[in-house]
Amino acid sequence: MAFHKVATLDDLWSGEMTSVMVEGKHVLLININDIIHAYEDACPHKRTPLHAGSLDGTVLTCATHQWEFDACTGAGINPDNACLEAFAIKVQNGDILVDVDQAQPGEGPVAPRREKS
Repeated sequence: MAFHKVATLDDLWSGEMTSVMVEGKHVLLININDIIHAYEDACPHKRTPLHAGSLDGTVLTCATHQWEFDACTGAGINPDNACLEAFAIKVQNGDILVDVDQAQPGEGPVAPRREKS
């Protein structure tokens, strides 16, 4: 496992999303009710950066063709057969860490572990 610090909890408030680069991969971070989710920052339809879209509650909408995803699970809402590629994450001492080598296509996010070290 190769976790990389990409942000802090202070950088990403609840209800916000941001794009970061991790080992050459674009990663979308989303904070939903203080739980961090990490997905590939690309819509599975046309590869549009998802950070250019909108987040309304737990619904992430792509800016290009309005595809919708559940921001908590990565599952497609419209269409329901699409899903986002999720990355392993953990929160440690207020830092958000992502491992892009642990992609989980179609599985939704890996629940962040809050660790003290």
